Amino acid sequence: MTDLLIITLLIVALFLLLGSGVWIGLALSGVAWIGMELFSARPAGDAMAVTIWGSSSSWTLTALPLFIWMGEILFRTRLSEDMFRGLAPWMNGLPGRLLHTNIIGCAIFAAVSGSSAATCATIGKMTLPELEQRGYPKRMVVGTLAGAGTLGLLIPPSIIMIVYGVAAEISIAQLFIAGVVPGLLLAGLFSGYVMLWALIHPGQIPAADSKSTFLQKLYASRSLIPVIALIGVVLGSIYAGIATATEAASIGVVGALVLSTLQGSMRWDTFRASLMGATRLYCMIALILAGASFLTLSMGYIGLPRHLAEFIASLGLPQWGLIIALAGFFIVMGCFLDGISIVVLTMGVILPTVTAAGIDLLWFGIFVVIVVEMAQITPPVGFNLFVLQGMTKLELPWIARAAMPMFLLMVLAVALIYLIPDLVTWLPHQMRATP
Repeated sequence: MTDLLIITLLIVALFLLLGSGVWIGLALSGVAWIGMELFSARPAGDAMAVTIWGSSSSWTLTALPLFIWMGEILFRTRLSEDMFRGLAPWMNGLPGRLLHTNIIGCAIFAAVSGSSAATCATIGKMTLPELEQRGYPKRMVVGTLAGAGTLGLLIPPSIIMIVYGVAAEISIAQLFIAGVVPGLLLAGLFSGYVMLWALIHPGQIPAADSKSTFLQKLYASRSLIPVIALIGVVLGSIYAGIATATEAASIGVVGALVLSTLQGSMRWDTFRASLMGATRLYCMIALILAGASFLTLSMGYIGLPRHLAEFIASLGLPQWGLIIALAGFFIVMGCFLDGISIVVLTMGVILPTVTAAGIDLLWFGIFVVIVVEMAQITPPVGFNLFVLQGMTKLELPWIARAAMPMFLLMVLAVALIYLIPDLVTWLPHQMRATP
C-alpha cells in the first residue's frame, strides 16, 4: 500500500474521531492504534502502554505543570492586573495598544520555559481575560497569542534545539545564541502586523484609558516591579547555571505564591482554584502529549517520515529548491507529529543531504525550529491550537483561521533568514571570536 494512501486513511480516521466528539488525546491514540494494527507487525496494545507511560513519566515534562501553575497564580491574583497596569501607559501610544502584551509577554516568558505549550498556556492565562474585559477583538487576541506562543521554541533555552544539536553534532550553546536574533525578528514581525492591522481597523481597537506624562508612566510602571522581579529570578537562575528549567519553574511557583501573599491577594480559595486550574489544564495537555507520543511511535513503525525524507533526498534539488521542499515536508509532518519527534525521526536521513547541498548546519537548525513553530499552529495536530481550544472553548478551525496571519509572517521570517543568513550566523560567530 502506498504511503499516500496510508496518510489519507489516517487523516480520515482522525477527522472522524474528532468529529464524533472524542477527546483530542484519545483521538490521536486511536489513529496511532489503527495505523499500527493495519500497517505494522508490532502489537499495538503493548506499544501504546509503554509509550504512554514513558511520555507521562518524563522528568523533563515536570516543568510544564509548574509553569502552568505559576501562570494560574499570576492570573488569579493581582500580579497579572499589575502587569497590565504597568504596561498600559507605554502600549497606549502604539497602534494596537495592549494587543502587544501577548507578544511581549510570550517573548519574555519564552526565555524562561523553552516550551511552546507552556508559553502559550501561561501568557494566555494572564492576557486572555484582561484583553477580553477591555473589549479587544477576540480574533486578534487569540491569533497573536497562538503565533507568539511559538516563540517558546525559538528563543533560548529551547528543548528542540538541544535535540537538534545532539542529532547534528553541533554546539548547543551556539544554537541558543543563533536563536536570539531570529526570535526578536519574529516578535518584531508580529508586533508590526498588529500595528498595521490596527491602523487599517482603527474602530476595533478600544480607546486608550488616558493620556499620561512620562513621569506618570514611570510611576505606573512600579506595578511591573513584582512581575519583572519574578521573571528576573527565574531567568537568572537558569542562565547563571543555578537551576534547571524544572527547578526554575519551582522557583517561579514559590515566587508567585510569596508575591501574591505579600500583596494580600492570595487566599485559600484562590490557592485551591489556581492549583485545580493548573491540574485540569495540564491533564488536558498531558493526554494530548501521550496521544501524540503514541502517534509518533506508530508513524515510525509504519516508516512514513523516513520514506518521505528519502523521497526528498532523491530529487536532487538545488539549494533553494531543497529548502522549499524541506519546509513543505516539515509543515506536513507537523500536522501529525510534535516538533521534537520530527527532528528525531528525520534528521538522520535529511542531514547528509543538507550537508551535501552546502547548507550551514547551524543555520539549518534555526530554520528547522521556525518551520516546526509554523506546524504548532497548523491543524489537525497544531499543539498551540489545542492549548488555546482548551482555554477558550472555541472551535479549532476558528482558532486556526485567526492564527493564519502569524503563519504567513513565519513564512516571511524563513524567507528573510534565507536571503540574509547573517541574521542567524552573525551573533554566534561574534561570540565565538570573542576571546
